[in-house]
Amino acid sequence: MVTALANGAQGILPVGEISEALAVKQRQPKVLLAGERNGVLIGKELTGGMPFDLGNSPREFERARVEGKVIAMTTTNGTRALCACSGAARTLIGSFLNLQVTVEAVCQTDFSQILLVCAGTKEEVAYEDVLCAGAFVDLILSARGKEGLSDSAQIAKAAYLGEENHLFWGLSKSRNARRLLADENLQDDVVYCAQLDVLPLVAELEADGMIRELKNGPVI
Repeated sequence: MVTALANGAQGILPVGEISEALAVKQRQPKVLLAGERNGVLIGKELTGGMPFDLGNSPREFERARVEGKVIAMTTTNGTRALCACSGAARTLIGSFLNLQVTVEAVCQTDFSQILLVCAGTKEEVAYEDVLCAGAFVDLILSARGKEGLSDSAQIAKAAYLGEENHLFWGLSKSRNARRLLADENLQDDVVYCAQLDVLPLVAELEADGMIRELKNGPVI
């Protein structure tokens, strides 16, 4: 998602189900459809005849394909997690790629509670999620202190600190990374996603349900 925004996408609409994405496409034919089920691009066999334009590989979201576009996106876990966050006071979308600027945006708020939501894989914990959450915790603690820190946040931080000096290899231990690395067409996704702070943008889930780049100054 942050790669799409960095390459000029107008916005991303996360939806939980394939049928919801198709309904958006029916109402707005120029919308791009993106997403996966079990890590695989959603094909016409799951849609009744309309294959999706994009999968879930960040390298697919090239400027030539996404600039100026609205993208309706559904993934096995990630977009459902975002939909579940719709009632939050503020929801930011973060990754290793935009880690520092997202933490800075968080630390400019005066919220009493910060919740890091990891999408996971199916109904299980995903190691890459834990590492990324741990990286966020590590930076947030440097700015805000440890008061109210949960045990799960401490676990995530400890996992990240154990891998931070060799992040690619740390990510490579995860089930999802092992799957990607076994496919020569997707191996570079792991390399790409292990980069730190290469996309200096803050992505926010706005009141209309659309994810857009935050361009109006600091989060307050």
